[in-house]
Amino acid sequence: MSSFKDHFSSGSDRYAAYRPDYPAALFAWLAGQCSGHDLAWDCATGSGQAALGLAAHFRRVVATDASAEQIRHAAPHPAITYRVAPAEASGLADHSIDLVTVAQAAHWFDLPAFYAEAARVLKPDGMVALWGYGRMVLPGEMDAPFLRFYGETVGPYWPAERALIDDAYRSLDFPFMEIEAPAFAIEVAWTLPRLLDYLSTWSAVRRYRAARGHDPLPPLRAELAPLWGTPEAARTLRWPLFLRAGRVA
Repeated sequence: MSSFKDHFSSGSDRYAAYRPDYPAALFAWLAGQCSGHDLAWDCATGSGQAALGLAAHFRRVVATDASAEQIRHAAPHPAITYRVAPAEASGLADHSIDLVTVAQAAHWFDLPAFYAEAARVLKPDGMVALWGYGRMVLPGEMDAPFLRFYGETVGPYWPAERALIDDAYRSLDFPFMEIEAPAFAIEVAWTLPRLLDYLSTWSAVRRYRAARGHDPLPPLRAELAPLWGTPEAARTLRWPLFLRAGRVA
């Protein structure tokens, strides 16, 4: 029985449109650690951001998600096959996968069941990589009101699993022979409206709206606008990535 907690189907179209892409250097490094490049499995693919990055380095990518709505909004690519499937029951053949990836989703899993599934489908020299990103950093004086918004305004509305993100997966059980990874980061140049569109995809924002009956984003915009300047001016925003990567022990 899947323990899938669906926090994203209701906003899957916005999730697909507004989530940031992962850096190309991350996928190049992952591919460089793999001896084979025939088939990768992107588990909990969401709308396919990581699957698209993998498709540049692997002949085929199978991208699965327990949410049919997420899969429906996933970005098509000739090398990617999308399937609806839970993390612990991929439907993939034994020892067929060169690389298993989980982007910004392992904290939702029944991890022992997923790890058993990953070990089953990985080739003997295959690799598993879990990564994510926490709070973005805004430039200059804008970061202080944004930190209050993240921790105080919507902080009580994050699901409990968010604590694993804030801990950068350090406390996550990882029963693989770990590989030290370089530092990676997502960097974007966004306008203020684009930032607010992204924030609207946060599960904590949606839960705040449902509980309080109003939107927390307009007050944040009012705080940020004088510091941002022209709303349509692009500002550089950054998320440090954290990564756990390893091989079957």
